[in-house]
Amino acid sequence: MNENSCSFHEKELRDGQVESVCAVCPPPYDKENSVLQAFRGIPISELKNHGILQALTAEANGWEPGAVSVEVLRAQEEWEAVDNIRTETGQASSDQPGQLISFNEALQHFQTVDLSSFKKRIQPTIRRTGLAALRHCLFGPPKLHQGLREERDLVLTIAQCGLDNQDPMHGRVLQTIYKKLTGSKFDCALYGDHWEDLGFQGANPATDLRGAGFLALLHLLYLVMDSKTLLMAQEIFRLSRHHIQQFPFCLMSVNITRIAIQALREECLSRECNRQQKVIPVVNSFYAATFLRLAHVWRTQQKTIADSGFVLKDLEVLAKKSPRRLLKTLEIYLAGVSKGQASLLGTQKCCGPQASHSRDLTFTGVCDLPPHSSKGTRLI
Repeated sequence: MNENSCSFHEKELRDGQVESVCAVCPPPYDKENSVLQAFRGIPISELKNHGILQALTAEANGWEPGAVSVEVLRAQEEWEAVDNIRTETGQASSDQPGQLISFNEALQHFQTVDLSSFKKRIQPTIRRTGLAALRHCLFGPPKLHQGLREERDLVLTIAQCGLDNQDPMHGRVLQTIYKKLTGSKFDCALYGDHWEDLGFQGANPATDLRGAGFLALLHLLYLVMDSKTLLMAQEIFRLSRHHIQQFPFCLMSVNITRIAIQALREECLSRECNRQQKVIPVVNSFYAATFLRLAHVWRTQQKTIADSGFVLKDLEVLAKKSPRRLLKTLEIYLAGVSKGQASLLGTQKCCGPQASHSRDLTFTGVCDLPPHSSKGTRLI
């Protein structure tokens, strides 16, 4: 090549190296520049994946580190910065799905932590005096076997525990419930309007657990994580979003947990617990059976949210009086589900996930309806 056909500008660097820039003609061909030109159109991410950046900046095959172009070094710095950002924000990102938690794993957590401060608050049984005590002794259900009372006390103690968003296990329970009901694959914020879509009253689910505590969330977890009851949970959730018969799903579930707690304390479940020699599985099944009964009444009798208080009161009476009947109904329903023959909703028209509950109606909980009241009064 004729040196007169090109004009070069040279400047001396601090270390004595000379930088040459050709202003007229293209640079002379060499192996390094041809390789760089070949990879110039490849995204940085692909260079990273194939280890090319490392190869370009490493001493290999006779390439000297000092000969690597400024463009390649800048690209490597940018990619390392991206990696650092991912590392710093990965734990808080909703794009990193957390692991689901099973009912047994959550229960084991409560079996291993110190709950002594909560256990002091419980009243395992209802205190009766006078004729009520005599009648209960003569005609009431049997007492719970001595060996099952510790398990009963654990259930009632968990009902005294609140939701602690600083506890990772509590957060996993919430996330699991959310994912199973919505079908989402990603975690959601522990506070936000999305909890109202599940049937809580506000952005913080903890405010709706009054009277049932964390047991209410454990019951929901049981409902969505047990393969036998998941379909039932999803159908009731769909019913709760019906364009006319809508109701707050999670809030209704909390009220049913309250009924289960009262039935346990009033020894309505003692006979069944003694028969099965278990407490927690019986309480879980009783909760599911009661929820199933509510959904059946709600759907077949065309109930709306304005009827919530009355429906729950009637349901509480029935559940305490005939727990075995409810449990048998649940068994029949689940057997039908396993054969594809049972459905709560049929062809009912239900709202999509984007629909919201009516704001001009209030939900009356089981503890809110005074005797002989003619209408619901307020939210729980």
